[in-house]
Amino acid sequence: MFYIVPNISKILTKLVFYLTQKSAENQCQDSILLALLESFNHLLCVHSFFVFLHKKINHMAISVSKLNKFVFFKLPSAYICGVRVKAIDDKTCIVSVKHRWINQNPFNSMYFAVQAMAAELTTGALVISQIQKSGRKISMLVANNKGNFTKKATGRITFVCNDGHLIADAIKKTIETGEGQTFWMKSIGTDEKGVQVSEMDFEWSIRVK
Repeated sequence: MFYIVPNISKILTKLVFYLTQKSAENQCQDSILLALLESFNHLLCVHSFFVFLHKKINHMAISVSKLNKFVFFKLPSAYICGVRVKAIDDKTCIVSVKHRWINQNPFNSMYFAVQAMAAELTTGALVISQIQKSGRKISMLVANNKGNFTKKATGRITFVCNDGHLIADAIKKTIETGEGQTFWMKSIGTDEKGVQVSEMDFEWSIRVK
């Protein structure tokens, strides 16, 4: 769609220009030509409106529901395991997942990889949000990660990342220089009693396309 839309706009603009010239040459005597001109002009206006609307929708702020739909379609393994976004703003993202049969390990607690998926999402969602706000096409990739597990994860585990403020500067630098930028983001997981069960750090790499 991103490639087709500009071509349609150019074609319609050329048609309107061509028909306008022909109409002037015929001194507006050709009613069919005038009707075609009016129709194509109307089409161009409608098309321009939908292009404008499409851009507005794409730049709307990311919401919890949009992120959970993203998880469903793009990270189905995380969705099936119960990973859900609960809240997000410019600085913080909160994701939770409940220990159950589908995400267990042999030791009656949550499998570490499921915790990693939830923790990564708290950081990745913030990166996605900031990239969208920049209005630029920027690639993102996890370059490295490390984790520390301090307690069995049972019940509902909540992961929180408060490092959203680190992203804007990296985005600004990659746009200015065209070079890749890296930064680390931390996510801490706690159980229902508020006791920390794990801590994970993710190194994100971003680069303007």
